[in-house]
Amino acid sequence: MRRALSATRISRAGGAAAAAPPAAYKAEFIAIAEALEAGNNRFLGQGNLRDLSRELRDPRLNAERRMALSARLASELLRAGRLEDAGAKIDQAMRLARRFPDFAAQDTSRFRLRALWHLRNAELENCITLRNADCCLLPLEGGGRHRIKGPAEAARRDYGRILQRNPEDAEVRWLYNIVSMALGEYPDGVEEDWRVPEQRFASQADIGRFVDVGGELGVDVFDLCGGVAVEDFNGDGRLDVVTSTYDPRGEMHLFLGGSGLTFRDGSKGSGLEDQLGAFNPFPADYDADGDVDLFVARGGWLQDDGKIRNSLLQNDGSGRFTDVTRAVGLAAPAYPTQAAVWGDFDGDGQLDLYVANESRSGMDRKAATFPSQLYRYDGDGGFGECAAEAGVQNERFAKGVTAGDYDNDGDLDLYVSNWGPNRLYRNDGKGHFQDVAGQHGVHEPRGRSFATWFFDQDNDGWLDLFVTAFQAKLEDVALWYLGEADRGVRPKLFQNRDGRFQDRAVELGLDRPMLPMGATFGDLDNDGWLDVYLATGDVGLETLTPNVVLRNAGGQSFQDVTTAAGLGHLQKGHGIAFADLDDDGDQDLYNQLGGFFPVDRFSNALFENPGHGARFLHVRLEGTQSNRSAIGARLDVFVEEDGQERRIHRAVGSVSSFGGSPLRQEIGLGSAQRILAVEVTWPGSRRAVRYEGIPLDASIRIVEGEENFARLPLYPGG
Repeated sequence: MRRALSATRISRAGGAAAAAPPAAYKAEFIAIAEALEAGNNRFLGQGNLRDLSRELRDPRLNAERRMALSARLASELLRAGRLEDAGAKIDQAMRLARRFPDFAAQDTSRFRLRALWHLRNAELENCITLRNADCCLLPLEGGGRHRIKGPAEAARRDYGRILQRNPEDAEVRWLYNIVSMALGEYPDGVEEDWRVPEQRFASQADIGRFVDVGGELGVDVFDLCGGVAVEDFNGDGRLDVVTSTYDPRGEMHLFLGGSGLTFRDGSKGSGLEDQLGAFNPFPADYDADGDVDLFVARGGWLQDDGKIRNSLLQNDGSGRFTDVTRAVGLAAPAYPTQAAVWGDFDGDGQLDLYVANESRSGMDRKAATFPSQLYRYDGDGGFGECAAEAGVQNERFAKGVTAGDYDNDGDLDLYVSNWGPNRLYRNDGKGHFQDVAGQHGVHEPRGRSFATWFFDQDNDGWLDLFVTAFQAKLEDVALWYLGEADRGVRPKLFQNRDGRFQDRAVELGLDRPMLPMGATFGDLDNDGWLDVYLATGDVGLETLTPNVVLRNAGGQSFQDVTTAAGLGHLQKGHGIAFADLDDDGDQDLYNQLGGFFPVDRFSNALFENPGHGARFLHVRLEGTQSNRSAIGARLDVFVEEDGQERRIHRAVGSVSSFGGSPLRQEIGLGSAQRILAVEVTWPGSRRAVRYEGIPLDASIRIVEGEENFARLPLYPGG
């Protein structure tokens, strides 16, 4: 098929043969890490430490200025992970404050800083050093309570001092409750006026408790924030797990799945260990050779310092990856990003790539312009950039992107989630786009949007749109749990009615601030309705808010099942994957955890699904005329359930911008007695191909153009 757009070719591809030696990549990324650390970057730079230390050495400083600088330096040292040095500077600031009794009587910032220092020590000595499956799961019970109590007790005393002076401080009230839980003193040991009511943690339904087995299985990588991708990377039929981290010195990891819920570390020699500072991975078979490759986004949040090249990692079929970024034309220009999406946007049967960059030009006219990029694949190993011609440069601070055929006209549309009005780019079928977000009323949530996705929330065959809101503070989340009014922005769930959208978030039970960073969807209880997992937090060390897990109750509402499921993790969450990692029919959960500052590392979690006795079907689609990954295909499963025919709808490749679930469709069938048929609508076609005779509780492959399906083995273990 001839291309509708004449993409500008950046370089000629040479595939793996044109790539540099792996050692060169590692050296390249180490040099980037050194530059970031040497600068004044808010998250990773050490420049502020040097500047503050130099100023504090000035003998002419008066005591008041020295006190203020000591507190600032203590905060920087804490974020850098130099806890002992931070503690010494905090003590110095406290001693100096005693010289100003009137000021000290009113100012609580020193107590807040010292409490935060104690809180981080409490996490280090208990949740990290003595980590177990219950650590940091709200409400803190069992193994989640601290064995080494001293740091939490000290934090509680300081938070108590602040509340005595300002009992309305919602953020401090929240943290006071958290440390009280850690000490086993909640609820009775918390003053009634400061207490979070127990019922605010209650779940609206019970779907069984998921258990974190990540440490037991050796897949609990300890690092900063990042992403996850789950696919069969080595072609043995079992799902593998790839993790990444934005830590500029942190490596990617590959865990190869075995029978049942078992893994072996396949990182060494995979090529992933040479990929440092990889914020977020996006899997797809871009070159249509039958294995799953990875695109890795870098530089998110780092503004001008984030002009770090992304990586395209070509899989040789055995789970060994070669960096072909420069060879295929994806290395330059490099802009800060964490979000991208694969899709065949011009209908030629080849996967293209959209990279949503963090341009600040819409927020500040003097700020850098980082337009988003649309790379078209030429089918011969290379990509050309054509976002301007296609009309999708966005020119906003993008934090999420998803692709889906919202109007059911046979081509993939784009939704870009921004800090500022969002974009809904409607595809004309030839790869030209028009922003119709305002026309459809889907430009919100206002302020700061984040992770987003298309999914069929109500199983009517039309893709709905979920957009998370990040315009909130810890105070807003705390106020919600306290049952008081807050100012946090709510997420949006736009239900699709024949191509027209209606916001039903409030009606469906989403009327609360949640601060999600990573998020995605899947089927927690195999009932055939898609549920939502929101991994929460922000950059602040004090922002300890529980992940939120929402069960889709038959398309009519979302029920909060967080605490009943044991999934209310307090640490900062990013990449989330729903995946049946042990092939037993239900979806387990991988949660990539960790914050932004060097001190804020945490171990990733793998939550095993307890099972619900429901039926299931795994479907792996393989395109021939369509792209081989079948991204953009639509799938309908018709079952007989309780004597009635029921339809369950899925869209392949419609994934979250910060989630890493596999492309194979893992479909819960509830209490179905039999599968009546499976219908596949391939990308670019509006004609459904029907398959019958498919067994329950099976895994199948359907190849485009073939009349019959193939049954695949399952590997549930002993």
